Amino acid sequence: MVIAANTVDTLITTYLEMTSRADFAPAFVRAIDIEIVKMEMPDLGFYKFLYQSVGEEWAWRDRLQLSNSELRRILSSSNTQVHVMYVSGSPGGYVELYRHEDGSVEIAYFGLRRNYMGRGLGKHLLSFGVDRAWAMGANRVWLHTCNLDGPHALANYQKRGFRIYDVIEEPMPEIYR
Repeated sequence: MVIAANTVDTLITTYLEMTSRADFAPAFVRAIDIEIVKMEMPDLGFYKFLYQSVGEEWAWRDRLQLSNSELRRILSSSNTQVHVMYVSGSPGGYVELYRHEDGSVEIAYFGLRRNYMGRGLGKHLLSFGVDRAWAMGANRVWLHTCNLDGPHALANYQKRGFRIYDVIEEPMPEIYR
């Protein structure tokens, strides 16, 4: 089920965290045609392609509001990592990690392109992202999802070991209408 952004009046944002690597329940897919590659050099055109092709259906707008220089600054930061999942050589999705000053690592963006959904690739990519976050020295891994995201997002996060620590309801911001 896809929730059309302009038909929802309330934005419900759910914050989840994992405070111990021992809580992590990875679920990797065994397939020879999957490769996840770190984007070593910011490529704004490719990043925007990924952001739009993953997030357009879910009303992702935030990064499209940034100037190229601001987006380049974020992607060039030593605190940011973007990992792209390729399936049979084509980009299927990505996970973006951000290390905060408090030692936590946020899964800032995560998702698959439409044609790659329903094949277990989401749990694979999320597992990769969580593993990388812990490898970055995280003292806590966290993320948020909302009622505009994919219908299986929250369940995937919880199955990987994330626990809800806050839920915020607010009128739907105009940017998502």
